[in-house]
Amino acid sequence: MAHSPSDDTATRALDLELGVIGNCQIAALIDPEAALVWACLPRFDAQPAFSSLVDNTEHGHFRIRLQDQCDTTQYYRHNTAVLCTELTDRSGGVLRIVDFCPRFRQYGRYYRPVMIIRRLEVVRGNPVVVTQLRPSMGWDASQPPTTRGSNHVRYLRQDQVLRVTTDAPLTHVLDEAPFMVDRTMTFVLGPDESIKEAVETMGRRFEELTQSYWRDWARSLAIPFEWQREVIRAAITLKLSAFEDTGAVIAAFTTSIPEAANSGRNWDYRYCWLRDAYFTVHALNRLGATRTMEGFLRYIINLVAATGDNRLQPLYGIGGEQRIDEYSADALAGYRGMGPVRVGNAAYHQVQHDVYGTVVLAATQAFFDQRLERRGDKALYHRLCALGEQAARVYDQPDAGIWEYRGRERVHTYSAMMCWAACDRLHRIPHLLDLDADARRWAEEAERMHADICQQAWSESAGAFTESFGGQSMDASLLLMHELGFIAADDPRFIATVEAIERQLRRGDHLFRYAAEDDFGLPENAFNICTFWFIDALAAIGRGEEARRLFDNMLAHRTKLGLLSEDLNPETGELWGNFPQTYSMVGLINAATRLSRTWEEAL
Repeated sequence: MAHSPSDDTATRALDLELGVIGNCQIAALIDPEAALVWACLPRFDAQPAFSSLVDNTEHGHFRIRLQDQCDTTQYYRHNTAVLCTELTDRSGGVLRIVDFCPRFRQYGRYYRPVMIIRRLEVVRGNPVVVTQLRPSMGWDASQPPTTRGSNHVRYLRQDQVLRVTTDAPLTHVLDEAPFMVDRTMTFVLGPDESIKEAVETMGRRFEELTQSYWRDWARSLAIPFEWQREVIRAAITLKLSAFEDTGAVIAAFTTSIPEAANSGRNWDYRYCWLRDAYFTVHALNRLGATRTMEGFLRYIINLVAATGDNRLQPLYGIGGEQRIDEYSADALAGYRGMGPVRVGNAAYHQVQHDVYGTVVLAATQAFFDQRLERRGDKALYHRLCALGEQAARVYDQPDAGIWEYRGRERVHTYSAMMCWAACDRLHRIPHLLDLDADARRWAEEAERMHADICQQAWSESAGAFTESFGGQSMDASLLLMHELGFIAADDPRFIATVEAIERQLRRGDHLFRYAAEDDFGLPENAFNICTFWFIDALAAIGRGEEARRLFDNMLAHRTKLGLLSEDLNPETGELWGNFPQTYSMVGLINAATRLSRTWEEAL
């Protein structure tokens, strides 16, 4: 579709067909016509420098419009996080816009500056463009004051400064006047620092080094034989979600993309949920990428050390912050005008007992994985013991559960299982540390909890395990019973539970997380990770062909660039919820790994 330079609103992001770039410090979202519509600086959970994804003002984006444009193509450079958008005009001219955040090894460490680089390359013809460089710099949606240099412009808002340095004609850029791109031009968006070399030289060098980094990283992955491209793209996306400075892993890059249209289910996911982060590092571990896990272990060990009473929150700030107060940014209209735009997340003060199992499960690998530079020791084990004791105390107590209900508490079966998992794993570690008495004690504790959970969570009338002790309704998290080792896949109780979940929660080829009314009414959309859990459960109980069909269907619902959000409308297939969602990309990797033929079988 062609757009005139004066059309300020025609290309606003109307769906989640977006590309993500990043470097484990920052990330940005780019729409199909190369508009930068979302980026928070200087880290994932900071104020946005570009916010048009969740607003409808004339600011908050960086667009490069091609005159007489008639076509666009977007793709990632092979096995990298370098995004290319090719714009074609009616005369056959083609302009390639290359977007990336630098990341490469330098001076013995990973260089990951607060920097976005955009390179304009002439592929064919004489493309003429108009730029709209309109950052928002904060939650109030207004364009910030500027100061101009010979080759740069500075945008200032309180304590935020964004400097854009370029070798494009700055007068035309700032006046939003047409100019011909007759050579490669580079824009560097970053901190208020002078660039000591030619912008084009630096941009080209950083691009080459960043591409090399990602290709080397992808080459190290132990991928399944089938669905290799899909798995690699998911793995790169998960890697981008890790905040390398502290080891935290965010749940998504955005805030307030609604779970369903006009639902009010708008949440800020730019923080570290211990549960989501564990699933992320576990998926990367399956592919042999252990550095993210090592960083996360460092993050959770620091959290545990700072917790005097051994009580863990379900989520923390990416710097380990305990308070993440929630409020609405009322100046922003919201995604497609569907506010509110929320900043922070009040779930941080909820009671969610599964976190104890999450931390112990994440840390257990440190004792058994010979690849790790720093292995688990007695000091770490004793820290985990305190969490295990807490898990044993609270496993049968009410909490908000995995789905973070804001208006009710129950004894949720998943939370109880995760508390059991904490004690079950703790009985395996002492054997490595010559602490046999500890092993026996934890084994007895886990056995006691297991028996009680089986009795309390099983419903004779439903003929299945249910979502809470003494309850009758189903919850998709029960599909993980086999994955957690709580019950065998061929146990009739697990098979019956999978079938009961299917009857209650399946909608076409997708799965809801639950069907009961909650604080916001009845759920409207399927939860993508739950569909993947269902696929895994089907494969485990012998329904492999159906599992493969459902998996192929989920792959078909990804964006053109291979990404997934949190939710999906089962009738239209439209993606909803924060984006890209690590949970969903984890589900893709796990299902592909489970369903794929082995290399020996395929070759």
